[in-house]
Amino acid sequence: MNKENTVQNASNAPVRPDPSRLSETSERRPLVVDLDGTLCRTDTLHEGIFGLLARSPLSVSAFPGWVIGGKAAFKRNIADRSILDPAFLPYDDDVIRFVEAARAEGRPVVLVSAADHRQVEAVAEHLKLFDMAIGTGSPDTPENLRGAAKERLLVRLYGEKGFDYLGDSITDIPIWSSADTSYAARVSPATRRAAAAAGLHLTEVSGGSGWPLRALVRACRPHQWAKNLLILLPVLASQDLAPLPFALLAMLSFSLAASAIYIVNDLVDLPADRAHPRKRHRPFAAGTATAVQGIIMAGGLLLVALATAALLLPPAFLLVLLLYLATTSAYSFWLKRKMMVDVVVLAMLYTLRIVAGGLATDIALSPWLLVFSMFLFFALATIKRQAELEDLAVRGNSKTLGRNLILDDLPILQAMSVGAAQAAVLVFALYSQDPEVQGHFASPDLLLLICPVLLFWLGRMQLLTRRGYMNDDPIVFTFRDRTSLLCGVLMLGLFILAAQIAT
Repeated sequence: MNKENTVQNASNAPVRPDPSRLSETSERRPLVVDLDGTLCRTDTLHEGIFGLLARSPLSVSAFPGWVIGGKAAFKRNIADRSILDPAFLPYDDDVIRFVEAARAEGRPVVLVSAADHRQVEAVAEHLKLFDMAIGTGSPDTPENLRGAAKERLLVRLYGEKGFDYLGDSITDIPIWSSADTSYAARVSPATRRAAAAAGLHLTEVSGGSGWPLRALVRACRPHQWAKNLLILLPVLASQDLAPLPFALLAMLSFSLAASAIYIVNDLVDLPADRAHPRKRHRPFAAGTATAVQGIIMAGGLLLVALATAALLLPPAFLLVLLLYLATTSAYSFWLKRKMMVDVVVLAMLYTLRIVAGGLATDIALSPWLLVFSMFLFFALATIKRQAELEDLAVRGNSKTLGRNLILDDLPILQAMSVGAAQAAVLVFALYSQDPEVQGHFASPDLLLLICPVLLFWLGRMQLLTRRGYMNDDPIVFTFRDRTSLLCGVLMLGLFILAAQIAT
């Protein structure tokens, strides 16, 4: 199986429990360390589920049958298909240092987790910090090694108070109760209170817990909401500001829905993001937010977005929003891996925002405007893919991870982008000369002056991409680039002069 997604076996001789080794080192109390949420800032089972769904979305149909077989069987089935590469997991540096200090003292250190034993063994083999690794499914451990089951195993191996334990969850309380010294990593306030009620004193190895709101806000990518300004375009084109409140509500609804999709997309793209020099700092890839927190956040955002659309905006807008959600979901799980399909879908999603703005405000859209937007956003979508390939070349790679792009595609994408950009300018020129359009403007010929500004802006975007300066989505880059903003202000000013709104 491809190592980009899974690691089936960490070595030919995985680390397994060895009772004889225990007796040899019993003069020093062993340190037992948990994996999920303790050594690793994330939950390997949850990420394994997302990794499996990313590669095979239809596998979700098998989940009910796996669940019926019990937690251990469910984990075994997930691990059969999705073992995370331990080289890219977000480990807790404080816990790593604590384990290294214990080893320096000559103490045996054991990794024991409710995760499938193959995942636990892969991590132990990669880090080379543990004398043994035990997980669900290890020899003589058929049950799910969580809570009381893990406590029974450790007492059987080491005896009551014969070990120290480092964990993070409220389910670790029985284990801490049987341990000599209780260590904790990033425990939540609820876990801390429950431990205190049980008469336990937790020595914190790594701080920070609860909901990382700052990281979750980052995961929502509010800077990407700038794309949804396209929803306001029908109001601008109609030169009627009366429907503006509805357009703003539509923009809010789209922004919240888009953030929910960004979160899901990040969870699906975890392996690729962790291998990327910049994207590995995203909240879920870095482990500053968990997959469960992301799903709860995405669900809340989606609920508010749909409620806003259903209660405050026309039914047609809700249908377009649902179409957007369906398309972006298909894009996250499947379409972005299809050659050329991903670029066309991106262009369609930009244009769909304009359609949504028209339906939210009951403004009829000109066919010229829709054709112009499709060409324009196809040019920008190909620029986005060019930027990824330029970055790929700098890093010395020839193929993207998680997308069907190779470095040799770069000249073709550049040619398509230039052609689409020029077609967009031509369509805008024809739009400005349409008799129906000219009837809405006092000085319609002024619209033609927008064409050279468009040519300059799109050409400059192409050159910046070729020189390696395009490190973000082109739309977002536009709102951060001073020259692009000046071009936008100039084009808006020409549009207002042509309509004579300012007089």
